[in-house]
Amino acid sequence: MAVKIRLARHGSKANPFYRIVVADARSPRDGRFIDRIGTYDPRQQPSDIKVDVEKAKEWLGKGAQPTDQTRKLLKISGAL
Repeated sequence: MAVKIRLARHGSKANPFYRIVVADARSPRDGRFIDRIGTYDPRQQPSDIKVDVEKAKEWLGKGAQPTDQTRKLLKISGAL
């Protein structure tokens, strides 16, 4: 099973809010996930990024692959 760390979009139209989740690569973007490790709100100034660093490191250690955008957010938060 390929596991990804990626963003799941929530919020209303033109008001995005993202959750950083660990999910099977085959599941849909906003579908089933394994674990929730943080949030990202791009509409705040500056953007609000909250990541449970210990959970993120644990999943990276287990072999989960972050997407490009999530990799940037994890670097900013200090998990990578």
